[in-house]
Amino acid sequence: MTGQASRQITEEVTSWPGVEAGPGERGEFAFKVGGREIGHLHGDHAAHFFFPKELWAELFDQGRLVHHPVFPDRQGPAARRIESEADVRDVIALMRLNYDRIVARHGVPANA
Repeated sequence: MTGQASRQITEEVTSWPGVEAGPGERGEFAFKVGGREIGHLHGDHAAHFFFPKELWAELFDQGRLVHHPVFPDRQGPAARRIESEADVRDVIALMRLNYDRIVARHGVPANA
C-alpha cells in the first residue's frame, strides 16, 4: 500500500469542485476549499483533521478518529491512521464531511 494511500486520497479529494491541494509549512499535504483546510496527510500513514467539538465527539465515539498527537487533550483536532483500504475510504469520507460543511456554509469558490 506504500505510496498508494496518499495517491488514492488525493485523486478523489481533488476531484471535488473547488478543492486545492499542495504541500504545507510543516511537511503535510493539505486539502483546502476556499482557503479553508478540510484535512491533510502525512505521507501514506496518517491524516489529520479539525472538526467542531460535537462532531468530533461523535466520530471519536465511533472509533473513526483519535486525538491529534500535538493536541492530545483537545476535542476538535483529530488524527486517523492509514493502514488499510478501509482506512483510505474513511479518510476520504472524513474529508468529505468537512468539505460538505464548508461548502454548505461558504459555497464553492467562484474560481472552481
